Amino acid sequence: MASHERVSFKTGDLSFYSLIQSYSNSLDFGSLDKVLTQMKFERRLFLEKNFILMFKAYGKAHLPDKAVDLFHRMGDEFQCRQTVKSLNSVLNVIIQEGFFNRALDFYSDVIASKGLSIQPNGLTFNLIIKALCKLGSVDHAVEVFRGMPLRNCAPDNYTYSTLMDGLCKEDRIDEAISLLDEMQIEGTFPNHVAFNVLINALCKKGDLGRASKLVDNMFLKGCVPNEVTYNALVHGLCLKGKLDKAVSLLNRMVLNKCMPNDVTYGTLIDGFVKKGRAADGASVLTSMEERGHHGNEYMYSSLISGLFKEGKPEHAMRLWKEMVEKGCKPNTVVYSTLIDGLCREGKLEEAREMLFEMKNKGYLPNAFTYSSLMKGFFSTGDSHKAILVWKEMADNNCSHNEVCYSILINGLCKDGKLTEALMVWKQMLSRGIKLDVVAYSSMIHGFCNANLVDQGLKLFHQMLYQEPQSQPDVITYNILLNALCMQNRISRAIDLLNMMLDQGCDPDFITCDIFLKTLREKVNPPQDGREFLDELVVRLVKRQKTIGASKIIEVMLHKFLLPKASTWAIVVQQLYKPKKIRLAINECWSRLYH
Repeated sequence: MASHERVSFKTGDLSFYSLIQSYSNSLDFGSLDKVLTQMKFERRLFLEKNFILMFKAYGKAHLPDKAVDLFHRMGDEFQCRQTVKSLNSVLNVIIQEGFFNRALDFYSDVIASKGLSIQPNGLTFNLIIKALCKLGSVDHAVEVFRGMPLRNCAPDNYTYSTLMDGLCKEDRIDEAISLLDEMQIEGTFPNHVAFNVLINALCKKGDLGRASKLVDNMFLKGCVPNEVTYNALVHGLCLKGKLDKAVSLLNRMVLNKCMPNDVTYGTLIDGFVKKGRAADGASVLTSMEERGHHGNEYMYSSLISGLFKEGKPEHAMRLWKEMVEKGCKPNTVVYSTLIDGLCREGKLEEAREMLFEMKNKGYLPNAFTYSSLMKGFFSTGDSHKAILVWKEMADNNCSHNEVCYSILINGLCKDGKLTEALMVWKQMLSRGIKLDVVAYSSMIHGFCNANLVDQGLKLFHQMLYQEPQSQPDVITYNILLNALCMQNRISRAIDLLNMMLDQGCDPDFITCDIFLKTLREKVNPPQDGREFLDELVVRLVKRQKTIGASKIIEVMLHKFLLPKASTWAIVVQQLYKPKKIRLAINECWSRLYH
């Protein structure tokens, strides 16, 4: 007879089981250990369901290692045979903690153990497929999925949905959609989760046509779209800039008795703000409140920020007051947004007062709050107060991040304090803080303003060997191009422009203006720059930089410097190939004449 069969149920066992349930619910592990010790001493009968209660308790307490340890003690110490139920319970605890590799190792050890002989079931495979997908091992997950029938396990909706989600995250949407067809052929009708995984992926990719077809398919299968479906569609429409259609969809959602939630409204409001239509976003908030929903602090933060950026400070302040009056408590994010907006408007004293109020109400300013104030003081020429804000950050144990350092360096350089800026730069390097493109560009600007262009160029060449976030952008190039042209080093500026194109950085309107001014004022005889820009357009088109070419064409039309007929022919041929590029040139004409 096996060791786990030596004991049988006794009077009083139920009392121990009740204690296990009670202590598991209250996460009292000390008492649980005492109960287990007493039960073992009295040779009580241990049931698997008692251990599953304890596994779940360890899961709630974020103690996966304790669950694994208890699983291994079940048979040897407590004579309770582990089954697939225990395996799945512990696997779930480990996966919920995000320890996916640990879960796979645990599974392999248990299945390989000859003493346990546990056969995995459908839930086991679902958990393993989930772990593999989370690790990005989608091909391995597909192998496990294909092997399920060999273990007499049929995939269910959860299996398919998990694998679809993994494929979509790897940008393998077509394969995920083919699984939808396969599951229906196999007799598993897709539920909301399966459809929503695919619709969400298509919307994020901007493929709204296929997403809408899947919605139609949902209806045909008797699966009515829910708020998750609509949220995905609203998000997709916002990404494509089709905000009015998103509003129509929201209204249709209400008509279909599917109530929008905070995610729906938040997505739509954020979409309007990003498109420079914060006032329309505020109307969505009003509509939301009329339907019985209350705006949260994140919606208000987004709208207030947008209104300030669009030059509507009165509307932003009105919204702030409404927020407070309606009982929505501002948090650090909202306060920081308001302080940033006031700084943008040059209302530094009001921003200071808001910071004081923020602290009094127990909200700690963060790096963004202080950065906004520093930038505000620098923009008004008060570098002394900006530096005091920097010191205040340190006094309040708020870490200086790369953004703060970049603002400080930029402000000091613009104020002509190159020595101080260099000291800050060296401090950044000594503390191992990553230098971003703003910090580099600011320092280069400081050198150029001090007529130390060669030092600026030296720093620029250092940038080229840095990480992507530190690579020179069009602003960096324009700073150096302008400095070189001012020193009449035109051939060197041309070399730098060539490098700019080789690095895949498109020139902009400022780049054009720098060279047009140079050709007009520093070349003998003066040139109008038509040939220069014409050649630039051709070079960009040859590099398939059609958007950049269209911007140069726009500059030429503004300056009445008409491109050559041959250039027009090349441009039109290239620009009218893809639909998106044709829209770009149409927008260019629209900006010219409206």
